[in-house]
Amino acid sequence: MLELKKSDFSFEAGTDEAGRGCLAGPVTAAAVIIKDHTLLQNVNDSKQLSSKNRTILKKIIETETTFYAFSHIFEKEIDEINILNASIKAMQESIAKLEIEPEFIIVDGNRFKPYKEIPYECIIKGDAKYLSIAAASIIAKTKRDEYMDLIHEEFPMYNWKQNKGYPTKEHRKAILEYGPCKYHRMSFRLLPEQLKLDL
Repeated sequence: MLELKKSDFSFEAGTDEAGRGCLAGPVTAAAVIIKDHTLLQNVNDSKQLSSKNRTILKKIIETETTFYAFSHIFEKEIDEINILNASIKAMQESIAKLEIEPEFIIVDGNRFKPYKEIPYECIIKGDAKYLSIAAASIIAKTKRDEYMDLIHEEFPMYNWKQNKGYPTKEHRKAILEYGPCKYHRMSFRLLPEQLKLDL
C-alpha cells in the first residue's frame, strides 16, 4: 500500500503532471490533499492502471479526497516558457486552486520551484510511493485525456482519442501528411530530422 504522507503536517498536498512528452495539447497537473487513505486502497500511479480503472478511481478521488484541483497549461504558453516551466506552473496553479492552502507539498519528480513559502520535497517516482501524488497523477491524466478526446472531434485525422497527443508513429505520420495544427507544440520536434516539414 502507498504511504499516506511524507510529513507530519495535517494538510500535505501531493502534485503531479501528465502530458509532458506529448506533441499536442496541454500539460495538465493536479494537486490532492488526502486525510484518510482507507477509501483509496486501489489508487496507484496512473501509468500502472488501465484507462477503465483510472476512470473508476478518478470518481472515487473526486468524491472521497479532502481537496483536489487541476490545471491545464496550453500549447502557446508551453512554447513560450518551455515544457519544464509549464509543468511546474501547472502544478503551482493546481495547488493555488485548492480550497485550503497546504502546509507541505510533495512533488513527483526532481524539479519544482518554491510556491509562496510553503516547504516542499521532490520525490523521484513519488507517484509509486505516496497516495496523494498517485491520486494527483490519476486526476491529471484523466482530465487531460478528456480534453484530448474533445479536441479529437475537431481534428480527427491525428487520432488523439487514441494517442492523446503522444509521439506515436501514427501521430507523426498524420503530421507529415496534414501538417501541424493549432494544438501542436511548435517548439517540440514534431517529426524526426529526416521527415522535417518546411514550416
